[in-house]
Amino acid sequence: MHAQIHFFPLGNADTLRLDLADGRKILVDYANMRCADDLNDLRCDLPRELWRDLVKARRNYFDAVCITHLDDDHCRGFGDFFWLRHALKYQGDDRVHIRQLWVPAAAIIEEKDDLTDDARLVQAEARHRLKEGNGVLVFSRPEALKAWMQANRIDFESRKHLIVNAGQLVPGYTKEGSAQAEFFVHSPFGWRQDESTVIDRNQNSIFLQVTFRESGNEIYALLGSDLDYESIAAVVQVTRKHGNAHRLRWDVMKLFHHCSYLSLAPERGTDETEAAPEVKWLFESQGRDGAIIVSTSKPIPVKGSNEDFDDQPPHRQAANYHRRVAHQLSGQFIVTMEYPSINRPRPLGYEITAYGLAPIITAPTIATTAAAETPRAG
Repeated sequence: MHAQIHFFPLGNADTLRLDLADGRKILVDYANMRCADDLNDLRCDLPRELWRDLVKARRNYFDAVCITHLDDDHCRGFGDFFWLRHALKYQGDDRVHIRQLWVPAAAIIEEKDDLTDDARLVQAEARHRLKEGNGVLVFSRPEALKAWMQANRIDFESRKHLIVNAGQLVPGYTKEGSAQAEFFVHSPFGWRQDESTVIDRNQNSIFLQVTFRESGNEIYALLGSDLDYESIAAVVQVTRKHGNAHRLRWDVMKLFHHCSYLSLAPERGTDETEAAPEVKWLFESQGRDGAIIVSTSKPIPVKGSNEDFDDQPPHRQAANYHRRVAHQLSGQFIVTMEYPSINRPRPLGYEITAYGLAPIITAPTIATTAAAETPRAG
């Protein structure tokens, strides 16, 4: 089978699903943002869409679920959807299992009062699995992680195989093997967390390059989380310093932070954000012909509208920059919330082929309840 990438229209929130060549399924973030009582809400019914796909695949689990960081728009509804090891109340036949949970180190060590209930559940589940010594991968190894493990009587040496640092590949996935895909870790950096007195979730979130191999050709996806331009510049500098510029090639880019200008530069600009030098290089030199830029966000504001003056993304000036880059690459700039129809908000999917990315055309289906589509746990 061909690998696929699916983006879900969720407003300013992130969820994407990777279906690999060997049938493995990886979910990157989970944010159930739709208001069930609002019939005009164009955000998709995320649990329903995910269950529909799992039933079709005759399974009730994801091989990996990556929560890039603990902000609400990356983990809302986590406790309602997933089967969690750490507490019986989150276990039942109507819940989806997670074979391996991927989290940044910050998700383990941060102690903040502003964590939502779902963020606390992600943290509790990740900590529980780390204590058990299986079913989890922690991204980066700051000194604070080692200290936390020692304080909780967890043998650090026996858990080192559960930690993946920036500059490494995620274990268990290779281009040459059945997955026909590998995951290169760009962020978070352990050393940056060691230099900080307060954990910044966005700047210590997980940022990956996925390389797909199909019929001898390679297709590259950059899965940005919520990094700002300074953090992206640091990734670019470190990557180039180590001679790994190819690790920043891309055919599809999941934009950083919902098309925020702050992921490009410190100033928004009047009509177009002028990208910082390293960020400009990433977008304009590393994108390949026909590349697709996906903004997981609300529709781009119209110039002069109330939304146009909002501090929150998406920002029109940043979108104008990305549109220009996409045009120069003979590619596309796509906004997830400009895509769905009111009748059935559906994910935006692409298939990895020997010739590049091919859009997946989803035929209309008759809606049924999620409960009727839910398989028994196994």
